[in-house]
Amino acid sequence: MKLSEREWTVLGALWETGGAELGTIVTNLLPHTGWNRNTVLTYLTRMEAKGLVSIDKDASPHIYHATLDRESCRQQERQSFLNRVYSGSAGDLIAAFLKEEPISSEERERLRKILDDMEV
Repeated sequence: MKLSEREWTVLGALWETGGAELGTIVTNLLPHTGWNRNTVLTYLTRMEAKGLVSIDKDASPHIYHATLDRESCRQQERQSFLNRVYSGSAGDLIAAFLKEEPISSEERERLRKILDDMEV
């Protein structure tokens, strides 16, 4: 599932807290987004309908949790970007980054080790 920028923002707040009540989520998001309580509640409700958020309605106040883990979302986003922009070629992606941004000798050695470890 493709996440919008705002869904990433809300999920980020939920991942950071491990689940929280609405007031805590609003407080955490406010400095970065300027969203008020109603806006956050609207996003949470819509995201619940999409299966991105679960709501513990037995708790008082309700507790909101992300239903997806951060790493799974990151992996899906990386794959989508790679396919969309680089036709699935990880080598082209890495080459583009390396041409545009120099790396230190330590980073170069780390990349070499990763590539060596990947060989079967």
